[in-house]
Amino acid sequence: MFHPHPHPDPHPHRRPGAAEGFSLVELLLAFGLGLSLVALMLQAVMAEGQNGQRLARVLRERHLADRALVLLRSDLQRATLMASSAGPGGEAAACSLGGRGVLLHLETPAGPITYSAGKPPEPIWRGTVLMRCGPAFGLDGTPSSGKPLNRVLLDGLAVDGAQVLLQAPGALRVELHQVLPVAAHRLQSVRHRRLLPMPLP
Repeated sequence: MFHPHPHPDPHPHRRPGAAEGFSLVELLLAFGLGLSLVALMLQAVMAEGQNGQRLARVLRERHLADRALVLLRSDLQRATLMASSAGPGGEAAACSLGGRGVLLHLETPAGPITYSAGKPPEPIWRGTVLMRCGPAFGLDGTPSSGKPLNRVLLDGLAVDGAQVLLQAPGALRVELHQVLPVAAHRLQSVRHRRLLPMPLP
């Protein structure tokens, strides 16, 4: 009887029944590639988180600046007299200025109101601060009588980051420029501008 020759084994040194698999070099390459992909994904996630933090910081500061500008607008609407300064040395200022420069001084039926910018009253505040000294507000939202209060409206301003300028007859341009730390040796600039009506004569 004719017996055909069997086909030669392409892997003569393989043990019978041994399964095909990856070599050690292939496994190391796959492991290194996986680590690289994980590192890239982590960098992307961290960058996205930092962008989110910066956006949240800008939105928070814009909200605080908007509140300060709304308060300034309401004070202007109640004012009977407006001056760009409170006199030499700030003698007519509602509170002690502590070396800060007067941005705006208003006379209102509830009492004088002084907006100033400069050195913060306490080290917890960042950079230059915008401050308001004037009557406090009651529960109904109207100015109350009593001793004027001096409080910080916005901090983190640049050295000359608060300006009140005459834009046109009957209008004031208020500009606020904040410089906020983002990371080591990195700063973020945020500007707020608003046109506000001057007090009616």
